[in-house]
Amino acid sequence: QAQQAKFLSDVENELEELAVTIAQAKKMVELIKGAATKEREAVEKLFAEASQVLETFQKEVAGFIEDEERSMLGEAEADLRWKERRRAKLAQCKQNLENVPSTDTIYFLQEFQALKVAMEERLSPAPSFQNELNFTRCAQTVGAVKDVLSAACKNQWDHLQGKGIDGLSVQEKEEGLCSPGPSARRSPHHPPSSPLAFIIDLDSDTADKFIQLFGTKGAKRVLCPIPYPESPTRFINCEQVLGVNLMNRGNYYWEVELIDGWVSIGVIAEDFDPRESYNRGRLGRNEKSCCLQWNGQNYVAWFGGFESVIQQPFFHTIGVFLEYSEKALTFYGVKDSKMTCLQQLKVSPFAKGQFDPFQNKINHQFASLFLCKLKPAFFLESVDAHLQIGPLKKDCVSVLKRR
Repeated sequence: QAQQAKFLSDVENELEELAVTIAQAKKMVELIKGAATKEREAVEKLFAEASQVLETFQKEVAGFIEDEERSMLGEAEADLRWKERRRAKLAQCKQNLENVPSTDTIYFLQEFQALKVAMEERLSPAPSFQNELNFTRCAQTVGAVKDVLSAACKNQWDHLQGKGIDGLSVQEKEEGLCSPGPSARRSPHHPPSSPLAFIIDLDSDTADKFIQLFGTKGAKRVLCPIPYPESPTRFINCEQVLGVNLMNRGNYYWEVELIDGWVSIGVIAEDFDPRESYNRGRLGRNEKSCCLQWNGQNYVAWFGGFESVIQQPFFHTIGVFLEYSEKALTFYGVKDSKMTCLQQLKVSPFAKGQFDPFQNKINHQFASLFLCKLKPAFFLESVDAHLQIGPLKKDCVSVLKRR
């Protein structure tokens, strides 16, 4: 009986404990439901507000197109009507003059004078709009907004899942960063083990007047100069533009899409004089900058006026990796998540019996470039040359981190 009483007492205690834990579990269930409902309502409200922002932007862009079309059509149609009236008037005067009998001298002189007056009539002023229609840039602007929105959504979704911008989880990223990397003397054909993804924005205060910017990520060389405001940092003799970003320690990695034309990608010292002459001001033609150039046929590395031709196929995407500790700059061709080393600029002793003027220039002066604060730099060499600062390709950054 004592054992039975003890057993019943234990059961009673267990029941009481279960009742308490069940009550706590119910509270947790209600708490989760309440928190999810509250979060869902907040998300729905924010999505509605974001949709409203996009809808407003869409109406503004559509209205801009309509206003520009109406304004420019008014001028163009008025100019067309004036030219048609002038042509008809001249044709009529010419016909009247031809129909005058050869014996009627007075009538002939009258019609001749009328034709002369019509010929000397003051010309109608040309339409005031520029060669490039303003509203034709709307699609590019909306495309840039779409790209930024897509990249932001992807990055935030990865962040929500506990991943970084390269798609690795936090744990994987920490393991990749903390694991032993290659030695400082690694081959340039093996990408670095832990690059720092670098977000670049183009600096409109540095853009040459023949470079049109698309937001902060795109640049294209144009024929008609753009009336940028005066700026002490603006290039005036070379079609170049810089990033606003400064680099002075650590590692930096970014990617650039070559869309069209001859383009050079590199770095330049912050204190470089943008008023330098064309021959000295171009990327890689001085000791204050270096670059990788695509000239339509080959890639060419430039530093201090010396060049090195690279025998590799064309890559639309170029990866740039700058290592301050190694005093090295490496250019990669990126395709289908694979990376091909195009050129590494770094001090390196010559093998016995070998001599390369380009590497000799690197050995003597390249290290001094790292005494400066550097900026990303871009040279659009040919008309219609066009580049876009890429969003980093997730797989490529993952590859770089894991090697």
